[in-house]
Amino acid sequence: MEEHQDYSLRGRVFQAIQENILNGVYKENEELRENTIAKELGVSRTPVREALRQLELEGLVKIVPNKGACVTGITKNDVKDIYAIRSLLEGLCARWATEHITDAQVDELEEIILLSEFHLKRVKEGQTQQVTELDGKFHEILYEASNSRILKHVLSDFHKYVRMVRKASVANPERAERSIEEHKDILHAIKNRDANAAEILANAHMMNVMKNLNMKEDI
Repeated sequence: MEEHQDYSLRGRVFQAIQENILNGVYKENEELRENTIAKELGVSRTPVREALRQLELEGLVKIVPNKGACVTGITKNDVKDIYAIRSLLEGLCARWATEHITDAQVDELEEIILLSEFHLKRVKEGQTQQVTELDGKFHEILYEASNSRILKHVLSDFHKYVRMVRKASVANPERAERSIEEHKDILHAIKNRDANAAEILANAHMMNVMKNLNMKEDI
């Protein structure tokens, strides 16, 4: 029981620090002091130290001997690489989803599209949270529908790593509207059990997101 509690604590500390990095709370090149983070999270330095080591393996943190840790974060090149790789994997996901998707999952995806269209007007008013969350949920259901635990895990990590970038993309009303249309096309192909079309459309969807990001100077 004690070992399980220790593991749970390490996991919670890891997730908290990772979230703060991916959400921009901890900025790129910012020093991460074990004492400060331990006090913020109400834990000892040990789980913080272990979490930082794990985050270094993921490339989000750099640890310099005798100096400490600092945020590496997700660079512009990382974002480009993630979207290039993700475009291929999202295509594979859509292909596999045509074979395994359930009626309930189709209903969920259709509901997400309807809600996205409903909240689209808020994007034009500068409120992007609902559409961003619905966009994420659309992809998460597709990951589940692929019926592949490994593919779901990899794509979920990629999706999480570009969270801030996705928000910037959805903030563009024209891109947000087009993204919803692309979701419709992908779902239509999946419902028709057209694996080739689903794969091509999902691949193009990711490439279109990347093209939109390339036009932004701050990405």
